[in-house]
Amino acid sequence: MPEDHSLAPTDRHALAQDRIKGLARRTFNRNVLSEIGGFSGLFTLDGERFPDPVLVASSDGVGNKLELAIQLGLHSSIGADLVNHCVNDIAVQGASPLFFLDYFATGHLDPEVVQQVISGLVDACKANGCALLGGETAETPWLYRAGTYELAGFLTGAVSRSHLLTGEAIREGDCLLGLASNGLHTTGYSFALQQLLKTAGYRPDQYVNEIGDKVGAALMRPHRSYLAPIRKLIQAEVASGFSHITGGGLTENLPRVLPRGLCAQIDLSSWEPPPLFTHLQQLGGLEMEEMLRTYNMGIGLVAVVPPDRLKRAQQTLKRINERFWVLGRVVRRASPRVVYG
Repeated sequence: MPEDHSLAPTDRHALAQDRIKGLARRTFNRNVLSEIGGFSGLFTLDGERFPDPVLVASSDGVGNKLELAIQLGLHSSIGADLVNHCVNDIAVQGASPLFFLDYFATGHLDPEVVQQVISGLVDACKANGCALLGGETAETPWLYRAGTYELAGFLTGAVSRSHLLTGEAIREGDCLLGLASNGLHTTGYSFALQQLLKTAGYRPDQYVNEIGDKVGAALMRPHRSYLAPIRKLIQAEVASGFSHITGGGLTENLPRVLPRGLCAQIDLSSWEPPPLFTHLQQLGGLEMEEMLRTYNMGIGLVAVVPPDRLKRAQQTLKRINERFWVLGRVVRRASPRVVYG
């Protein structure tokens, strides 16, 4: 990370803030009542759009993917990863994103790097229809080694209470539709970096036949936003619930949406994991059970669909060119909560 040592810390901070202000304004809409730089951000809730509103909030980071992003200098893409992850976490409950806040901390502020990170946040906020309302940019040299930084995000959305998705509508016999991921998204990077860069000794710019791509490119594919397909399925009235497949994979994320006494029965032959996951398994010697608990294995979102609405759900996804597979169905069983076959 290049640093401008000719500027005092206060000057670097002021320069970074000026650049953030200009970028953030690109995401503002009529609901934003404040400017960047105040003590807090102000946002008015549209009562006509959200009668009887419920606020839905999420916060997250990007984990060890940040280490590779810094190494490769791909600072804007990591911002998009962060926004999309948070958007998915609220969208699965039927909520629409309203505004996003970020926390950026580093040992020595580099305004150029800050600008790239915020540019990624801004582009993703605009794509998801939410405002970048504010955040915190901190310089703490006693916490972070030179050239590194930490990034976290906080998203608030809203949904009318009558449209809130909690999983309570899921029933025995419902079908599980898996939507394609774009790679690792933001989980499992500790193991992936260890196996690919250290065990196998690959360089980030090295093309690997078993992966079908350069290592760095495969690992830095952005975390997808599933807001559009979720909205389409909700509008078509075909979904009884959704699960965002993040850390913990299908094994730990599907039970988070299933009512007590129900289990997800998944046919492992219903889809083929992308080559990156297969190669990681070969390098690390992990059993499939552990892979399914660590990675999304090519499935980034699961939609739970009543069987009599399956055809309409499939048609809805085909119309937007969404890749999906029928993974299995919901069955009555208390434990384990996910069964593979």
